[in-house]
Amino acid sequence: MEKGKIISDCKVVIIGGSAGSLNALMQILPELTKLNGFAIVIVVHRKSTDDQTLEELIALKSNILVKSVEDKVPLVPGFIYIAPSNYHLLFEKNETLSLDISEKINYSRPSIDVSFESAAEIYGKSLVGILLSGSNTDGTYGLKSIHAAGGTIVVQNPLAADMPFMPHNAILNTNPDFVLDNNELLDFISTING
Repeated sequence: MEKGKIISDCKVVIIGGSAGSLNALMQILPELTKLNGFAIVIVVHRKSTDDQTLEELIALKSNILVKSVEDKVPLVPGFIYIAPSNYHLLFEKNETLSLDISEKINYSRPSIDVSFESAAEIYGKSLVGILLSGSNTDGTYGLKSIHAAGGTIVVQNPLAADMPFMPHNAILNTNPDFVLDNNELLDFISTING
């Protein structure tokens, strides 16, 4: 896919990250003014507590409304959804989100791979997957699933990541459509059309 091409018919942009990804999110999300017909779903490795700090921070800093994720909540375009701590976030055929407490994957719950793979099964070519900073391999398998389903895969440039291992691993093991710095990620998301 050529650089600068506008992604259209997108229903979901799913963003995964771990250590260091909050810095990238805080550079991108406050600058977005609207979502053109799609939803953003964020899956970040978190402590296994009932802490709502991430949701509160993003809601405070973002111009886009953040919706709480509970089991079977409808996925509505124009909103940001954040995977809660200690649950895997899954996508359902009826365009709802569900929560799962099965075992941790890559030592994490929520697992980026689990959510990326689930989203790929439902949204296929209408899905954009973005992998940010982190220090393990979570997300690479999920990006492969998104790519195989016809979706677009984007990886943060490891040179721009606080923890480059996760995006570097993804680049080595997938064929990303885009490898972007933080400001380029913002521009990319701003040009997506649902």
